[in-house]
Amino acid sequence: MHPIEAPDFQQLAQQIKAWGTELGFQQIGISDTDLSAAEHYLGQWLAENRHGDMHYMAAHGLKRSRPAVLQPGTRSIISARMDYLPENPAHSHALLDNPVAAFVSRYALGRDYHKLLRNRLQKLADKIAAEIGPFGYRAFVDSAPVLEKAIAEKAGLGWIGKHSNLINRRAGSWFFLGEIYTDLPLPSSTAASNHCGQCRACLDICPTQAIVAPYQVDARRCVSYLTIELHGSIPEDLRPLLGNRIYGCDDCQLICPWNRFAKLSAETDFRPRHKLDNSTLLELFSWTESEFLQKTEGSAIRRIGHQRWLRNIAVALGNGSPTEASRTALTAKLQHDSELVREHATWALQRLTLPISL
Repeated sequence: MHPIEAPDFQQLAQQIKAWGTELGFQQIGISDTDLSAAEHYLGQWLAENRHGDMHYMAAHGLKRSRPAVLQPGTRSIISARMDYLPENPAHSHALLDNPVAAFVSRYALGRDYHKLLRNRLQKLADKIAAEIGPFGYRAFVDSAPVLEKAIAEKAGLGWIGKHSNLINRRAGSWFFLGEIYTDLPLPSSTAASNHCGQCRACLDICPTQAIVAPYQVDARRCVSYLTIELHGSIPEDLRPLLGNRIYGCDDCQLICPWNRFAKLSAETDFRPRHKLDNSTLLELFSWTESEFLQKTEGSAIRRIGHQRWLRNIAVALGNGSPTEASRTALTAKLQHDSELVREHATWALQRLTLPISL
């Protein structure tokens, strides 16, 4: 039995939202644990194999869609939003229009968000415990099978748009999510309503047409999947569509009209590091493995490793102009230890219609 009586949980919920603001979150919402609608959608998505090689999406049974199975005793979920937009979107558009520039998804320009959000969520849990005494909880930031967007939608943080990202009417979609599963009977926030209307800008802009229908994304075609999640070769028919995107893709967010309300983040940890917001493909292609590890320390980018980093940049170079500098850099990678790197460098050289010299 918790020392707080049930009638006070409404007041506690308001206090939790206030504490969240103090800790740097832009919004806190609360939901119950009924994710049956999302469970049905997830089941269909998996049955159609739209998760590609992301086997972890199907590896946890019902834990992902039934919070109390993942964390026994869970009665309510605290969902938190933290904005991350590091720069004016006009700069992103300029990069995408410049074939020699390297485009990295804006969320990955700064420090890895996982630890930052996890620490803030822990502080929020500590504040709750200081107020009511010990309680059962577990915090998550992409660290377990959690349907974070479905939870956030129920908690009133936004609605899941046609591109499958969460959209907030007052903040757009440039934000991270985190959750605290609790055994507290906290009152639920009002769920968000959908405001996509007839807009299909995200479907039309998607470079690989991965948004196969409104609210349906085939991850196997998604640039983020191809450059981050996929471990092997990028399908040849999709390589030309990647352009200069070497880590993730923001096109569907950049085009979304609701992002005119997005605000730049005040978090210094989300600011670009090592010129990742303003580097050329050739500059990043020249990183040795030790340089890659050093410059991606504390970054989400490190998880793909140096080989896939080179794989992605080779494809981007193959989509660019056939310069002597590109030819020289790609030719050098034909001697790389990794077959994956050699394959994509060879393709890039052939794409540029340049002779290959071993």
